Amino acid sequence: MAQQMNVGLLGFGTVGTGVLEIIEQHQDKLAHQIGAPVKVKKVLVSSLDKDRGPAAAHTELTTNADDILLDDDIDVVVEVMGGMEQARDYMKKALEQGKHVVTANKDVMAVYGSELLKTANEQKCDLFYEASVAGGIPILRTIVEGLASDRITKMMGIVNGTTNYILTQMTKEGRLYEDVLKEAQALGYAEADPTADVEGLDAARKISILGTLGFSMNLDLDDVSVSGISSVTSQDLQYSKQLGYTMKLIGIAVRDGDKVEVSVQPTLVPHEHPLASVDDEFNAVYVYGEAVGETMFYGPGAGKLPTATAVVSDLVEVLKNKRLGVTGNSAIIPQFEKQLKTDEEIRSKYFLRIHAKDKRGTFAALTRIFDEHNVSLEKILQVPLNEGRLAEIIVVTHEVTKKDYEEVLERLQDEDVVVEIKSSYRTEGDMS
Repeated sequence: MAQQMNVGLLGFGTVGTGVLEIIEQHQDKLAHQIGAPVKVKKVLVSSLDKDRGPAAAHTELTTNADDILLDDDIDVVVEVMGGMEQARDYMKKALEQGKHVVTANKDVMAVYGSELLKTANEQKCDLFYEASVAGGIPILRTIVEGLASDRITKMMGIVNGTTNYILTQMTKEGRLYEDVLKEAQALGYAEADPTADVEGLDAARKISILGTLGFSMNLDLDDVSVSGISSVTSQDLQYSKQLGYTMKLIGIAVRDGDKVEVSVQPTLVPHEHPLASVDDEFNAVYVYGEAVGETMFYGPGAGKLPTATAVVSDLVEVLKNKRLGVTGNSAIIPQFEKQLKTDEEIRSKYFLRIHAKDKRGTFAALTRIFDEHNVSLEKILQVPLNEGRLAEIIVVTHEVTKKDYEEVLERLQDEDVVVEIKSSYRTEGDMS
């Protein structure tokens, strides 16, 4: 058997301890796959005083990143410390030292991925980041390798477990957003500051990574149109269900010809759509390919061992490449120049809920506005409010351009019979 392969681990939190556990407990399998034993030689920690338990008994701990980054005996650096700027600096320095890098850091890869992949390519190093999207689901490798011969036209993903848990509980149990969020925080599904999750930023980072790989086009975080779930109400979910839909926070990446659109937003999907049955903290990514058709990839989107499994799988790939002498070929240069759709080119159906005066001529005034902007209605629901003084009107449009729909919203806000626009959501995944 060949000489031992040494790994440096940046970060020893939940995922870091999972990585060490898998490497130690699966040593026989790893050695068989790679052709050499694998050893975590050093681990970067925030403090040497903390009791790390038996997991760190056979590993050197350090608070100085250079002990890992400048160690000539370390072949691969695994970054699972989180954060942005410092993690990016450590990864860049590792690559510049000729070390291969594996990371689970979606934030860094969404913002600095192009720069780091360029450095990796220049240094003939591998940079893998499977765990940065959808945890234990091998979606990035599937897109890059499994669907390499196909042309992907659309990806729809539930890629944030926190928001999926919240929406599932609100939908199935009728609970309030604030109560479920507190529970999610207590269960460890949500951070103390949940903004990145509930406002859609976490999902936006992931869908930008998916879009970049799936469409072979450099998509930036700023290219993603983002809205979160903090304003979703139980009434929205009730009416969605009544009209045959389930609400999910979905990242959507669509390519038509040479142009793409990328967004994250609360989205209604039909009850019979596979994404509608993805509940609680689970993730799923629905992929449309011209040749393969429709496929879905489902599994745990986070957690110690699922995420660590994806990290170690990347590590195995790097070490195999190193043994074969083919490292430095993992960075695929985007094939196409970025071209984003305009609002006139983005088409979708929409769910709209408004409060209007319940009087003669109200509906005629509303339908006139829809007609003037070429928006036709697929479903209509009207419910009386306030002893008949107001009506709650819920409609689902046929497919319409984003420009026309937003012009309708502007006109409705100025219309005398409209008291308030309560909510508006995209609908997707028509199974007809």
